[in-house]
Amino acid sequence: MTQDAVLLSGSLGLGHEMMATCCMGLLERSGWRTRVLNSMALLGPRRGRAGERLFASMVAVPGIYDGLHFAHLRTGSRLANFMDRRAAARLVPSLEADLERRPADLVLSVFATGASAAARLKAKAPRRRTVVLCTDVTLHRLWVSEGTDLFLVTSPAAEASVRRFLPRAAVSVVPPPVRSAFYAAPSQAAARAALGVPLDEPCVLVIDSGWGFGPLVESAAALAAAGVHVLAVAGRQHTVERRLRELAREAPRIRPFGFTDRVPELMAAADVVIALPGATTCSEARAVGRQLLLLDVMPGHGRDNLQHELELGAAGVCDSTSAGLTASALALLETAPHPPLRTDPPPHWEPAYAAALRRVGLDLRPEGPAPSAVVPADLDLQCHMSPRYRRAKASTATASTATASTATASTGGTTK
Repeated sequence: MTQDAVLLSGSLGLGHEMMATCCMGLLERSGWRTRVLNSMALLGPRRGRAGERLFASMVAVPGIYDGLHFAHLRTGSRLANFMDRRAAARLVPSLEADLERRPADLVLSVFATGASAAARLKAKAPRRRTVVLCTDVTLHRLWVSEGTDLFLVTSPAAEASVRRFLPRAAVSVVPPPVRSAFYAAPSQAAARAALGVPLDEPCVLVIDSGWGFGPLVESAAALAAAGVHVLAVAGRQHTVERRLRELAREAPRIRPFGFTDRVPELMAAADVVIALPGATTCSEARAVGRQLLLLDVMPGHGRDNLQHELELGAAGVCDSTSAGLTASALALLETAPHPPLRTDPPPHWEPAYAAALRRVGLDLRPEGPAPSAVVPADLDLQCHMSPRYRRAKASTATASTATASTATASTGGTTK
C-alpha cells in the first residue's frame, strides 16, 4: 500500500530545500507519495513574511544573532522556550489542519520550527512517525522536542546536543544527504571544456548558498584580476547576479550564474570551492572531491558548523574581506594538485537512512538502482584530510557495506 509523507522545510537559505529534495527522492523511489510544506508559510502570509524579515535583520548584525544562538537557542533558555511556544501557537493549528485534509504516515522535518510543531501533534496521531533531520553540528532547543520518534544527525557532537534536552532520545548518526548528480559529476577536463575554461589555468567556484553573505562580487573581481578563472554563482540573490553580469562584461575570466542546476559541473571544473560553511554545500563539494575555502560570516549555527567542517579536513577558512579571501584562495591554489588526482567519493548516504528509519518501523526499499557512486572528479584529498576525517570515512564505508548485506532484515541499526 502506498504511504504518504510530509516534509517540513523552511524558506531561510537553500540548505533546507536541498535536504528535502534528497529525502523526497529516497521516499519516492521507495513508492511513497510526498509533499513539501514551508514552515514559514504555515505561520500565515503576514507572519511568515514578518518572520523572514526578522531573521534577515538579525543575521545582518552578526552579534545579535550570535547572542541569540549561543546564549539562548543552544542552551534552551526561557527566551528560547518562549519563542518556541509563540511559533507553535500559529504553526501547529495550520499543520494539524493540513494533516486532517491529507493524512500522512510520516512527517519528516528539516526545519526547526517544523520539527517542534510535528512533535506537538504526535499525541493526536501516535501511529504517525515523526522524524527530524538536521545537518548542523549542534541542534538547538527548537529542534528537540518530546514526540519526535527519531533524530537523524550527522555527527557524534550533534547526537550529544540532542541528548542535552532529551537524554533518552532515539538518535541515528548518518552521512549528510547529497543529491545524486554530485556523485556523478563529470571530470574536470569535461567540465572545463563545457564551460570554456582552459585546463591548465587556475579556477575557483564562488557560491552564494542563499544567505547573501560575503564579498562575492568584490572577491570575484580581485581573483579575476589575479589571473584566476571565477565561476560565480549568485543563487537567488538577484542584485548580486546583476552586478556579476555587469562585471563579467569587463572581466572575461568571470563566468556569472544565478540560480542554476549546473553546480555539480561547476564544482568539477573548479580547483577550489569558496562558500559559506553550510553542511549541504560542503557535503556536495566533498562528494565531487574539491577542497573548500570557507567564509566565517554566517553567525550562530554557522560558527558551529565552520569548526566542524575544518575538523573534517580538506577545508580552510579565510578572512571575510575580498583581499583576505583572494590571498587565501591564491595560497590554496598554489598547493592544490593540478590537475587533480582521482579519488573515491564518499560512501552513499541512502543505505544509512533506510537502516535508521527501520528503527521506527519504516521499511524503505528504493526501486531500481541507487544513484551511481562513480568517481566524479579527480582530486586526491587524502593529504589534506585530518586523521579524524579519514577514520570517519572508513567507519561510514564499513557501516554502509554492513547495511547493504542486511537489507532484507525487517529492522536494522543499533539503538543509540
